[in-house]
Amino acid sequence: MTQNQGLLGSGWSMVSRNKRYIVWFYLLNLALAFFGTAAFSNQAHTILDHSLLADRLVHGFDLGVFAELLARPEFGSTQALSAPAADFVFLFFMATALFLPGVLQGYASTYRLPRPDFFRACGRNLWRFIRLLVLAGIVMGIVAGVLFGIRAPLLKAAGESTNEMLPFYLSLATLLVIFLVMSVLRIWFDLAQADVVLSDQRAVRKSIAAAFRHTWRGLGRLLASYVIATIVAAILLVAGIWVWMKFVPPASVLGAFFVSQLTLLFLLIPRFWQRGVAVSYYLQNMVQPIAVVETFTTVAVVSPVVTEPVVEPVLPNVPPETQAS
Repeated sequence: MTQNQGLLGSGWSMVSRNKRYIVWFYLLNLALAFFGTAAFSNQAHTILDHSLLADRLVHGFDLGVFAELLARPEFGSTQALSAPAADFVFLFFMATALFLPGVLQGYASTYRLPRPDFFRACGRNLWRFIRLLVLAGIVMGIVAGVLFGIRAPLLKAAGESTNEMLPFYLSLATLLVIFLVMSVLRIWFDLAQADVVLSDQRAVRKSIAAAFRHTWRGLGRLLASYVIATIVAAILLVAGIWVWMKFVPPASVLGAFFVSQLTLLFLLIPRFWQRGVAVSYYLQNMVQPIAVVETFTTVAVVSPVVTEPVVEPVLPNVPPETQAS
């Protein structure tokens, strides 16, 4: 991944390479939703299977008939029937904390992450993710409470104004501000999750501090990427509702199920896209560079010794001795 590659483009490439994660989470969500609504479905079957009023719920949705169904004594307590749904919502929350580290590890890998490595990343980061999610819930809950607490008196004061459109415009403006602030908090903790997993950081507070610094450092790029992904999700939702209302007959239960589930599957794509953006930003800006220490080795250069040939002295020839005459 290059440094100058856009966050949206690199995040989308991560999602397209790992489409199986979206399918797995969709199937997990569908299975837990089935078990969570099983008690309500079984109780409704026992009454509607023997009532002509069921036709007014199958061919359309009659709110009066539905309210009458809930008020019947034999239907039972709605609180008892909705308790399993709440339990399975909590179970999905725990499953997200369990499997999301593996997803982030798979996004950061340049190859198809093997299944043992995926589950190893999940198990190693489970407790860290639980702590991060709890802290995120506390911080977001406090900030959202403060923002909505400020919004209420502002709308009340706007209602006393002579401008009839002021409460409407102020309501939209305050909701937009709350959305942007909550998106910044979401970016903060998404970067913290990426840092915990990819840097194998045991101290969660260090990841939160590093993510806070980088959230403000790259706020423009990150917030724009998250907002664009949210707009895509809104378009998918409106398109799914429009297809349902335009092309699905009221009596087609199978068609309604297919369109609704396909819409929910598509709505998972922007969520995983935002995770890809966070991982992409981490890889481009938060990875600690590895210091390369250059070692110099002194090499002694030994020059060859040239041995000059020994030249024997040339002695003059001694003339032979003259014989005595």
